[in-house]
Amino acid sequence: MGADLSVFISGITGSDCSSGSLSLKSEPSLGDLPESCVALVLASLDPPEICKLARLNRAFRGASWADFLWESKLPSNYQVLVRKVFGELPVDLGNREIYARLCRANSFDCETKKFWLHKSTGGVCLSIASKGLSITGIDDRRYWSHIPTEESGFRTVAFVQQIWWFEVDGEVEFPFPMGTYSLFFRLQLGWTSKWFGRKICNTEHVHGWDIKPVQFQLWTSDGQHAASKCFLNETGKWKYYHVGDFVVDKSNAATKINFSMTQIDCTHTKGGLCLDSVVIYPSQFRERLKRF
Repeated sequence: MGADLSVFISGITGSDCSSGSLSLKSEPSLGDLPESCVALVLASLDPPEICKLARLNRAFRGASWADFLWESKLPSNYQVLVRKVFGELPVDLGNREIYARLCRANSFDCETKKFWLHKSTGGVCLSIASKGLSITGIDDRRYWSHIPTEESGFRTVAFVQQIWWFEVDGEVEFPFPMGTYSLFFRLQLGWTSKWFGRKICNTEHVHGWDIKPVQFQLWTSDGQHAASKCFLNETGKWKYYHVGDFVVDKSNAATKINFSMTQIDCTHTKGGLCLDSVVIYPSQFRERLKRF
């Protein structure tokens, strides 16, 4: 776009038309803008838009690397997050590269947990694998098993075939920046496989989840508590079940969150459930996740 506008014919100049001479007048283009001015304009855009405009010309490309521009997109405590990924803050990395690396899925705690930045907003997201949770009876192969699958970011899910006492607990301590966050369990009734390239959901063992609701709870280290209940009745589809929200008002300290999912009514068995992970997202994404 900038190249197309850089030079154009503004008209025929001069009063002597008989001379047959044409004058081409060069007009200012987007490429003539100072990089500092371009960077101020880019600062009002979200990161994907900045990266698209960086392809326009040299001025936009240079401005897109301005450190102050990307520092405004990074979380307020990004130095703490960087140390969690790299061990220490790399002195040779610019803020744009730091942002890009934090947007990747960064594993920690023996690869049972991952965190990343949402590319458009810079919001911190976190996921905890089923293998990072405390699951009652998980070592008894009569009830539970780990199933490999490409539908999980951790490449495996926990599957309960049949059990009387269903209880899943977990905790995470993480330096979330200030804001409001929502916690979800990612679950599916039935387990999926591929048959000649076609996705098939096996619901043979699904039972008992429509008799009594599942209880979800969370607690934070500063005394916040949330709880919810719901029946599980939709098969063959991964769903995010909302547990509750919590608020972080201090960015210089880690927040500890405990959470649970239980259905411990022993009057009936339940089974056929896949447990992928627990995820924590900025609450602004809550309605989006509910539509999955």
